[in-house]
Amino acid sequence: MKLVYIARNPTEAHLVKGLLEAEEIPAMVRGEHLFGTRGETPLTGETCPSVWILDDSQFEKARSLATAYARGEGKGIRGAVWRCRRCGEAIEPQFTQCWQCGTPRPHTWRDR
Repeated sequence: MKLVYIARNPTEAHLVKGLLEAEEIPAMVRGEHLFGTRGETPLTGETCPSVWILDDSQFEKARSLATAYARGEGKGIRGAVWRCRRCGEAIEPQFTQCWQCGTPRPHTWRDR
């Protein structure tokens, strides 16, 4: 597991996680529970929400995507809008679950 992005807040961390997962890079957010203690703990890479990838072999690609996002270049997300299999809602490609009902995106979402 490798760190690829330190976020300003939990929302941004989950956005970056979604961007990575849209590119089929499994990721997780760590440290978001410490966000509520800001002001009481120093803001460091260990206390800010951060995005970690689960497969070290995808580090270069993940880091490149995270860097592009940080530069404001992350707007051109590859992939297509996917449709929730439970409620039928159209979801943008960077999201890994339906905002309407919470159903996870199918693993083979690019094939649909």
